[in-house]
Amino acid sequence: MRKSYSIDKFIFIAIIIFYLISVLTIKSASTYVSSSLGNLVLKQSIWYLLGIILIMYIIKFDNSFFYKWAYLIYAINCLLLLGLLFLAPSINGSKCWYNILGFSFQPSEFMKISLILVYSRLLGDFNRKKKITLQREIVLILKMLGILLIPSVLTFLEPDTGAILIYFIITFFALFVSKVRLRWFVLSLIVLSLSMGLFFYFYFYQQDLFIKFFGSNFFYRMDRIINWQSGSGMQLENSMAAISASGILGFGFNNTPIYFPEAGTDFIFGVFASNFGFLGSSLLIIFITFFNIYLINLTNTKINYADKTLIMGIIGLLFYQQLQNIGMTIGLLPITGITLPFISYGGSSIITYLILIGLILNATKKRIV
Repeated sequence: MRKSYSIDKFIFIAIIIFYLISVLTIKSASTYVSSSLGNLVLKQSIWYLLGIILIMYIIKFDNSFFYKWAYLIYAINCLLLLGLLFLAPSINGSKCWYNILGFSFQPSEFMKISLILVYSRLLGDFNRKKKITLQREIVLILKMLGILLIPSVLTFLEPDTGAILIYFIITFFALFVSKVRLRWFVLSLIVLSLSMGLFFYFYFYQQDLFIKFFGSNFFYRMDRIINWQSGSGMQLENSMAAISASGILGFGFNNTPIYFPEAGTDFIFGVFASNFGFLGSSLLIIFITFFNIYLINLTNTKINYADKTLIMGIIGLLFYQQLQNIGMTIGLLPITGITLPFISYGGSSIITYLILIGLILNATKKRIV
C-alpha cells in the first residue's frame, strides 16, 4: 500500500508569497543591475522551481534517512570548503564560489544544512538518554566544538566572516532545545566574553600582533565593520536615502529612484522599502515575524528530539539573517554581506533555504490512514 502524508499547507503558501515578493523586488532592482548578469527574475524563478522539486523529493523520505548520512554529508561539504582554497577563482579578494559551466555555487551555504543535520542527529541521540551525566555533557560539548571548528576555520580562510557567525548561531539555537543544563550556557557566555575582550584588546591596542596573527586583509575587514557608522559608503547612504524618501506608500513598483550596489542581493530590502514605503516594509516584517513564530510553535508539537533540534537550528539561521540584513540596510548594524532569506537573489541560498523547508515539512508531516 502506497504511503500518503498530509503536508503543512501554511509553509507552502508562505514560500509562494516569499517567491512573489522576491521576483517583484528583483525585477525592480534590475534597473541598476548589469545586463551581463542576464535575466535575474527568470534565474530566481528557476532556482525556486529546482528548490520545490527538491522539496517534493525530500518529503518522500523520513528525516531519519538524512540523519543517517549526516556525517557523510558534513564531510563532503568540508572537502568542498577545502577545495575552494585551491580551485575557486578569487572574486573581490575572496574564494567563496565554485564556477562550473557558467553556474556558481557557494559551499558555505550548504554547510549550514550539514551542521543542522549533524547537530540534529547528535543531540537527538543525547536527548533520548534517560540519565544526563556531567561526563556525557562534556563529551557532547567537545564533539560539537570539533564539528563547528573545522568549517569555521576553512570558511575563515576564504574569507567569509558572515557565514562563520551563522555557524555559531545555528550551534547555539540547536543547544537551546537540548537537555544540556543551563550552566553550560553561562560558561559559554563567560568564555565568549573573555575571548571577545582579548580579541578586541589586540585589535585596538596591539595592532601589529593582530595583523601578524590574522593578516592585514582581516584587519581591514574588521575596521570596516567596526567603523561602519562613521563611514561614508555609497551602499548604506543611498539605501537609507531611498528608504527615508519613500514615505508611507513608497515610489511604487519598479520605481527605485536612487542607485546603490548589490540591489538584488544584500540590499534588496532597501529596494522593497523604496518601492512600497513604510506600510509595505511593515507588512513584510510582520509576515516574516509571523512565519518565524509559526516555525517556533512547531517545536512544541509531537515530534522527536532530532526534528526539534533541526527546526530550532533553522529558526536560528533565518532569524539572524533576517535581523542582520534588515538592520544593516537601515544603518542599525554593520554591513556584513548577509542576504535576506527567501527574497535576495542567489541560487545557492535559495536552494539551501528550500532544502531546509523540505526537512521541516518532513518533520511535521502526518500519515494519512
